[in-house]
Amino acid sequence: MRLYQITELEKLTGIKAHTIRIWEKRYNLIEPDRTSTNYRRYNDEQVKKLLNVSTLLSNGYKISKIAAFNEKEFYLKIIESKETKNEDVVCTTFINELLSAMIDFDERTFQKTYLAVIKHLGLFEAMLNVFYPLLNKIGLLWTINDINPAQEHFASCLIKRKIMSETDALPFAKSRKKKFLLLLVPGEMHDISLLFANYIIRSKGHETIYLGQDVPYENISVVLKQIKPNFILTFFTLPQNPKDVYSDFKKNIHLGENTKLIISGQSNITEHLKNKIDATVVYHPKDLLSYL
Repeated sequence: MRLYQITELEKLTGIKAHTIRIWEKRYNLIEPDRTSTNYRRYNDEQVKKLLNVSTLLSNGYKISKIAAFNEKEFYLKIIESKETKNEDVVCTTFINELLSAMIDFDERTFQKTYLAVIKHLGLFEAMLNVFYPLLNKIGLLWTINDINPAQEHFASCLIKRKIMSETDALPFAKSRKKKFLLLLVPGEMHDISLLFANYIIRSKGHETIYLGQDVPYENISVVLKQIKPNFILTFFTLPQNPKDVYSDFKKNIHLGENTKLIISGQSNITEHLKNKIDATVVYHPKDLLSYL
């Protein structure tokens, strides 16, 4: 069990640090440990409780009412939050449940929640409204060392497995009018967005050639010449010098007349490539639909 600083708790739950301090004094909501220098430290159970508090707040409950709930009432109100017609509340509830399962490395609960999300929303809407916000939140925390990378890997690997399973269940494309080449350039390893893009394209009946992560430039050139795709799609997740990325592209990737480059990810890189070469930037998964 790890201990969290109050700034980490703020980012994970969405509740301001100042508000958490007030609640501790006014409602005795949680009682953190303190270091020898009087800094607050919160354990996993306290984090999970505040995630549930966040869920109830999104459902319209006042903190004074939440603090007065006994354990059984608290649990029942969390269950009820998933039955509301307010989709934002439902999605918040699912995200917080998945975060709690991630903290505990609890695959059974993660799987159960995942299935409930898919049943309620379907994979496409679930990715947009639950899994993307979840990964964005824990990814942001990871970049400033606010969360154990193993927990992020645990969550992202489970989601990747699900996307691959759903993609494998899709029929092969009936029409080959549009062919998409999906890959990540050398050094790029985070392929969850690419996997989801592959699912979206395949689900709309188009052909994809999926090369995956960290593909050498010489291999990309060979495949481009051989298959002549209509589109090549790639993501940039690592912070890099945009000029270096452009130089690598210009030197190694030669698009045919009928091949369009679609890019997404780090805004400084994508905007630089957009201005330098004939590339289209995808800002949101729904943007892909215009090509399908």
